[in-house]
Amino acid sequence: MPWMARTLSMIVLSAVTALVLLALVTQAGVVALQRAFPPQGRMVEVDGATLHVVEIGPREAGLPIVMLHGASSNLEVMRRPLGDLLARQHRVILIDRPGHGWSTRALRQDSTPEVQARMIDAALSKLGIDRAIFVVHSWSGALGARLALDHASRVAGLVMLAPVTHPWRGGVGRYNEIIATPVIGPLLAYTITLPLGYFVTETGARNVFLPQTMPDGFVRDSATPLLLRPREFIANAFDLVTLKASVAAQAARYGEIRLPVTIIAGEPDKTVKTDIHARPFAATVPNAKLIVLPDLGHMVQNAVPDLVKAEIETMIGHIASAQAVAD
Repeated sequence: MPWMARTLSMIVLSAVTALVLLALVTQAGVVALQRAFPPQGRMVEVDGATLHVVEIGPREAGLPIVMLHGASSNLEVMRRPLGDLLARQHRVILIDRPGHGWSTRALRQDSTPEVQARMIDAALSKLGIDRAIFVVHSWSGALGARLALDHASRVAGLVMLAPVTHPWRGGVGRYNEIIATPVIGPLLAYTITLPLGYFVTETGARNVFLPQTMPDGFVRDSATPLLLRPREFIANAFDLVTLKASVAAQAARYGEIRLPVTIIAGEPDKTVKTDIHARPFAATVPNAKLIVLPDLGHMVQNAVPDLVKAEIETMIGHIASAQAVAD
């Protein structure tokens, strides 16, 4: 029927027009975001990625501290307040994980802790950093564990904040699974994700902080809107949907970790449950110290920065003492 064909054509044309308009809005939004949140450090080329690295604090201050952020974020999440606090006395290296912030990666599928640990290890080698204390949050708990397993000579000690370490029941959100799907995922990422994200980013960030209150200006100060750029949103989705299989594969090796580890987590953390991750990890790793705090949510580095700093400095002191005895 001619009228039905005309109606269908109009619907298709309207849908295509809407997608084109949304794609144009997205590209304009990407330009605006990148002007609002420009890179703050240097770019380090490694095999398969270009990593954005920011160094703060005195360069000649003993063991450097490398800070690695979790999912849906970038290095600014680790800089304020904890990184800045540490940088008063220590050399601090903040890294955007491959595909996040201003770091890029050649392959979206390079999403596993194993691959990203190799890239970060290579970047640190280029920076002339032989050994460091690693401070890792959330998703990067799995990354820190992988660094300790595969690149132990680079890791003097590991401080884990609300870390992901083990497989869990359920998934990582249907939308992430869709975004990681060929064709339809990029179509959505390059059209509706950024415009929609403007309306939900603030609420999502507040929920991660619970039961703590999100600091005023956190979304802006942490450059969180950079996540809404299509290429980063897709990379983040791949990181999330491949994480469970990655930790399931590496969990059997955790007993091999011999370096000092401190884990700080909260009992009511609803993003990464302490009983599924932090407690089993601490029970498996021989030199692990576990601190579980009541009424502490997922954003440990924001909620108790002074405690985290004290634990890092205690670890550095123990390592220095052990080295002095060995010498």
